[in-house]
Amino acid sequence: MDIYKILQQLPHRYPFLLVDRVLAIDKGKSIRALKNVTINEPFFEGHFPHRPVMPGVLMLEALAQAAALLAFDALDTAPTNEMVYYFAGIDGARFKRPVEPGDQLILEVELLRMKVGIFKFKARALVAGELAVEAELTCAMRAIT
Repeated sequence: MDIYKILQQLPHRYPFLLVDRVLAIDKGKSIRALKNVTINEPFFEGHFPHRPVMPGVLMLEALAQAAALLAFDALDTAPTNEMVYYFAGIDGARFKRPVEPGDQLILEVELLRMKVGIFKFKARALVAGELAVEAELTCAMRAIT
């Protein structure tokens, strides 16, 4: 899935779109996606000027965006103006290495459960095969009222 298809599937836009490409998707099971981390990301200006490091919460957000792509694909749907996809929980988040400009963050997400619009995922991100972050994510699709 290239960036044009991702833009059709996710409502996020610059500077908050954190998935550049989907490398593989196994319908209803797993997704492998890519985030290119570049020095011109706006968060690097303040995090940290002397040693740029990608904030951990943004690594988790990138994983959640990949999870959303997996969920939409599993349901054969796309987001609408009447629906929103929310974070509902983050469990066991562990940060194992810093992510710096020039890194390619490989996002791997596995769907553990899906029931009544609630999704549970096992997620991890790697840089050059080395674990950067891992967590279990819970997300929910909800109608906008």
